[in-house]
Amino acid sequence: MKIDILTLFPNMFDGFISESIIKRAIEKGSVEINIHNFRDYADNPHKRVDDYPYGGGEGMVLMPQPIFDCIDAIKTDDSFIILLTPQGVQFNQKIATELTLKKHIIMVCGHYEGFDERIRSLADLELSIGDYVLTGGELPSMVISDSIIRLLDGVIKEDSHVKDSFQEGLLDYPVYTHPADFRGMKVPEVLLSGHHENIRKWRYNEQIKRTKERRPDLIKKEG
Repeated sequence: MKIDILTLFPNMFDGFISESIIKRAIEKGSVEINIHNFRDYADNPHKRVDDYPYGGGEGMVLMPQPIFDCIDAIKTDDSFIILLTPQGVQFNQKIATELTLKKHIIMVCGHYEGFDERIRSLADLELSIGDYVLTGGELPSMVISDSIIRLLDGVIKEDSHVKDSFQEGLLDYPVYTHPADFRGMKVPEVLLSGHHENIRKWRYNEQIKRTKERRPDLIKKEG
């Protein structure tokens, strides 16, 4: 298996890939892990990877260009792309087992206020490791990688894993940043309008829609 991880903080992975079972799995050839700093793919002079969100709001949003270009450079026909986000499907042992069947996994670590919504078009799967928010996707990528790698043949004894056990509210609305039109994917017109009340209503409706689609259990809790 090959795992490629896109991050802005590659040094965070030094210990992860050079210690314990993960190190031994790499040395045995059971897994290949590559860490990519997607800032290296930014096409602007200052290597900027984030920008202010259209429509206003707090924080900075990751731009699509560096992440798209990085994935374009490393993906193959066997690639399975995972976006790490609090809005994703909650990771569990069943998913870990299913992912062991993939030949090439690419994980994208978010940071700052979130992803430009168009980055989601890259993903085959969006994953979360729990209903809480971290400063970035680096730790989740390590958790998920660890849980998959330990299930690979020969990494640990089969008897060691065959019997393994296993805030309320709305999800966030979609966010976008520059450019307004990226690869034919356009920012919704309401966010370019400057009409704050319409933007507020659109965002709230999107929160309701997304939560019903992705986490209906949260709607039931509210009720």
